[in-house]
Amino acid sequence: MNPLHRQFPPDFVWGVATSSFQIEGAAHEDGKGESIWDRFCQQPGAIADASNGDVACDHYHRLDEDLDLIAALGVNCYRFSIAWPRVQPLGHGDFNPKGLDFYERLVDGLKRRGIQAFATLNHWDLPQGLQDRGGWNDRDTVHRFVDYARHVQARIGDRLDGLTTHNEPWVVAVLGHEQGNFAPGIKSRRIAAQVSHHLLLSHGLALQALRADGARSLLGIVLNLSSCMPATAMPADIAAARLADSRGRRWYTDPLFKGHYPDDVLAELGADAPVVQPGDMAAIAQPMDYLGVNYYTRSVLSASGEDWKAGERGLPVSDMGWEIYPQGLTDLLVLLHRDYPDLPPVYVTENGGAFKDDAVANGRVQDDDRTAYLRDHIAAVANAMQQGVPMAGYMVWSLMDNFEWASGYLKRFGIVHVDYATQARTPKASAEWYRQFLQDWRR
Repeated sequence: MNPLHRQFPPDFVWGVATSSFQIEGAAHEDGKGESIWDRFCQQPGAIADASNGDVACDHYHRLDEDLDLIAALGVNCYRFSIAWPRVQPLGHGDFNPKGLDFYERLVDGLKRRGIQAFATLNHWDLPQGLQDRGGWNDRDTVHRFVDYARHVQARIGDRLDGLTTHNEPWVVAVLGHEQGNFAPGIKSRRIAAQVSHHLLLSHGLALQALRADGARSLLGIVLNLSSCMPATAMPADIAAARLADSRGRRWYTDPLFKGHYPDDVLAELGADAPVVQPGDMAAIAQPMDYLGVNYYTRSVLSASGEDWKAGERGLPVSDMGWEIYPQGLTDLLVLLHRDYPDLPPVYVTENGGAFKDDAVANGRVQDDDRTAYLRDHIAAVANAMQQGVPMAGYMVWSLMDNFEWASGYLKRFGIVHVDYATQARTPKASAEWYRQFLQDWRR
């Protein structure tokens, strides 16, 4: 077996990833509007440590320092997101030039450092001004998103290498609108289903508009996916795993690649199924230049409704309580390629682990668990490539510790440690490993 770094071609994309709300801070500066996460953080009990994103990692004020940090890792790509309310405070009406100035500086800074820029238009921080008008449950938001996408491309699209419409629409729909433990905190299966349709429709219509405007970057979407496995070989458990796969994966991939929703989920939803207008499905099924896949763990399901709890199978778990199962990434990628033979190039756009590594000792954070996690999941990508999956890139989540949504600052995913009191950045042992791995790959 070749050493791991030799299993990847010279044009493979290696990166780190972040999102705007989790790192930028400057929540009320330079004309930025309120997002649904700004509002959600104000709800008592919504965030585990009662924190917010007002300062986060102060990336907005430390841009050059952080770009130098990225360059020092030796990666050739940075995946970031654009805060819609920073660019267009209400999500409708006037755009904010100072907001786009920031992202222009970011992209130009990446270009000077020889790093590809992969931007995400929606990483969950919808302008509160749109939520006040119905948010993603309102079909008009679809068209506001298309306007926003076109405006961003007109300003910086010529310097972007990749442009993603949405990050993890399942999370927006299910956690934000069905379970209600993410912004905007709504609990309605019917609304969640409609939101998922509007997210997919806005993706397809945005791709059409961006291409009509002369898009020069690669265009795609990012989905959070896991491999769904039955708890036993009993037929009922196998059926439960199949339905879970349909809900979490095929509800998004079938419309994108086949132009229809899976029948088993439509049957389960019944009257809660989304309203789909003529032409919607054809619009959703626009050809994509790439598919982004975010993978953290697998799901093991039983017909009893009691999913097997992580840790009960003897495998290690992360600080999020998620089972560490690299084989699940290979299984997932191979399954995607089997189900969709015309799959476009695939990037693993997020992969990483939260571990208890908040202590810096002698200028170091010895996060051996994270290093092992990254090494084993990169090997899982290599395994998928050997089975014919068209892999194009891999991006670590995350560049730095940050605001971990409903967990606040209690969970650390970064390969760079952040001291939130001083904003000092300290590359962890996992960052050193990643840097050395990429040096070896380049030889």
